Amino acid sequence: MELFSQSWTALLASVAELSDEDFARPSGCTGWLVRDLVCHLVIDAQDVLITLATPADGPPTRDAVTYWEPAEKPPTGDDPLDALTVRLAAAYEQPWLLKFHLDDVGSAAGRAARLSDQEGLVGTRDQVLTTGDYLTAYVLEWTLHHLDLVAHLPNAAQPPAPGLARSRAMLERIAGAEFPAAFGDADALLVGTGRRAPTEAEKAALGPLTSKLPLILG
Repeated sequence: MELFSQSWTALLASVAELSDEDFARPSGCTGWLVRDLVCHLVIDAQDVLITLATPADGPPTRDAVTYWEPAEKPPTGDDPLDALTVRLAAAYEQPWLLKFHLDDVGSAAGRAARLSDQEGLVGTRDQVLTTGDYLTAYVLEWTLHHLDLVAHLPNAAQPPAPGLARSRAMLERIAGAEFPAAFGDADALLVGTGRRAPTEAEKAALGPLTSKLPLILG
């Protein structure tokens, strides 16, 4: 719960600090500008609210790691849902409207998470998880999208270190192998999820793990 709140609060704060010009810059998500990513975060916050209000019968079928199912191909930006997000983002017209909506819905999602029963069961994607596992899974979501948000904003704050470390640990469990110690947490996440290509030196350090990458999470 603490990591969820810390990661989400930091991401919301980073969006609040964006200038209007920043919304027109590219993000770390293929085919999306920063404004499109922020619109996606609004949808994510809505999903959290919906899931926390969707109790389920046990037993759990997934945990914080198995919640994630890597896709076979990286996104191209042409997926109908991705394209819908771009149209929705454009409909806001003014960046402050997106900021306002994200702060409104995002704050509600944060409060709902803090008030939730961590041992309770919730349903999402036709799966059942404990609330604690569901919120832990979203630490990875928030951390990756925080990296996406600041990908082309060198002066913006990076994701919190504890969230980066937990997200790296989850990605390593998904991959079934650890990243070399020489990789920083952010680099492990960026390379591991295909957000940037590894250098030749990084490929050599990754060794057999290279064949398992990238892990396309969505």
